[in-house]
Order: sequence, then C-alpha cells, then structure tokens
Amino acid sequence: MNRAIDLWVNVNMGANAGTEFLVRVKEDYFKGGDEFFKDLSAEETLEAMDHAGVEKVLLSVSAEKPDPRVLAFAVDYPERFFLAVNPDLRRGMKALWAMEDLVRNHPVVLARVTPFGMDIPPNDPIYYPFYAKCIELDLTAGINTGIPGPPVPGECQHPMHLDRVCLHFPELRLVMQHGADPWWDVAIRLMIKYSNLYLMTSAYAPKYLPDSLIHYMNTRGKHKIMFASDHPVLSMKRCVDEAEQLELRPGVLERYLYDNAEAVLFGPRNPRYPD
Repeated sequence: MNRAIDLWVNVNMGANAGTEFLVRVKEDYFKGGDEFFKDLSAEETLEAMDHAGVEKVLLSVSAEKPDPRVLAFAVDYPERFFLAVNPDLRRGMKALWAMEDLVRNHPVVLARVTPFGMDIPPNDPIYYPFYAKCIELDLTAGINTGIPGPPVPGECQHPMHLDRVCLHFPELRLVMQHGADPWWDVAIRLMIKYSNLYLMTSAYAPKYLPDSLIHYMNTRGKHKIMFASDHPVLSMKRCVDEAEQLELRPGVLERYLYDNAEAVLFGPRNPRYPD
C-alpha cells in the first residue's frame, strides 16, 4: 500500500447540515448519502486513514473561532492530524492576528481561503495583507480555484486571477485547491510560469483528472501536484485507490500522494516574526 498525505479532510460536516448551498452540493453535485453531513470522531477518522494508507491529514479550523473539538484531534494525535486555518479576510487584521496566534500555538501548516465565499477574486487588495502575513509566517497559502460545485458565483475562482499575485509575491508558496476545472490548462501554464505555485486535487476524484494534468504530472509538473480527497464527501480510500490506477511514470505516484505535500507544507519553516 502506498503511503499518502490527505490535504483536505472534514470531521465536522454535521454543523453544515442546514447550509442550503451545501445541501445542493450534496444532492445535485455529489449525489451524496447520509455520511455527507456526519461529524467524525478522531477514532473513526484514524480508522479511515489506516484503511487508505494515509499517514497525515489536514483539518480546517476558523481563525477567530476554532472548533475546540477539531483542535483536540491534533493534541491527542500530533503525528496524524494537522491544521489548515481559515481567516475571514473581511475582518481585516483581526482575522490575521487570530491566524498568527493559531500558527504560534497549534500545528498549522496551511492557511486557506475560498474566494466564492466572498465573491471576490484573489487578486483583490483585500487578500494582500493575508499574502503578506503568510510570507511573514513562512506559511503556505491555499486558494480555491475552478468553478465551485455549489450554486454560487464561480468566476472569482478563475486561476488567471493568481497571475499578478504570484508576480507580486514571489516568496509566497501558493496552492490552488479543489483542482481548476474547467481551467486546467490555464492552471498548468501558470504553474510552469511560477515556481512557487502548486495544485491539490481536493474534491476531485482522481479517475476524472484530465489528460493534460496527467501529462503535466508525468513531465514538468512531477513536483507540483498534491493529493487530497475532501473526505467524507469523497472518501480517502476511494481517492487513493483511483490515484493508484492513474497512468503515471515511475516515482510520480509517490510524489503525488506524499512527497510533494511533505516538501511544500511539512518542511522546516523560518517565520519572520520576533521570538
């Protein structure tokens, strides 16, 4: 069994059961069952991880109101659970200071923002303090790209909005999240252009990845693409099994499932704030 790192796992979906746009995603997009809106315990999540060969996962928490139950996963199992912090950029520096506090005190390895939640593209000035803070903390940033599954505005997630961001912040490690459908080729061209731009395939079943991305993974992009599931929306086991069936050259599967995330998110950090 190949080892994997899963960069998008949900353990508190039960709290979202009444969110209308997520109900539409469940019923219209993923055709999900009862497990879609289920809260998962640490033990249930570890069982799913072990079944799929997943060594580490990322769990999302709010910057200003982190769920204590989710924080406890990382406290109780520090080698298995790590955190992705979600700041509400509309709250300005309050959200970024809260994000910094979490980074200082918890195993945060990613800061992620979902543009469709604000309907503001990631080249808007509201994001710039976030990018600067990520550079200061030596923290990788994640930005959703591609047309979202929910019935919400999607143009704000066109990968081309990251062009000027990468140009202006070359120090920023930036990961496109949830694939880039239908703009895969634009995302690939941007990754070729910018050395610090990556992509994770969260919320996208590996068997549906386009041929252009598989070709890029096998050639110039072997170090650029990272695995993620969106478990339990797409189960870890299903996504790992489908990844293992991709037509990848020797060594590329290991990079996709584990090595690229390990290098970009879990390597040594050198924050620029004073001790």
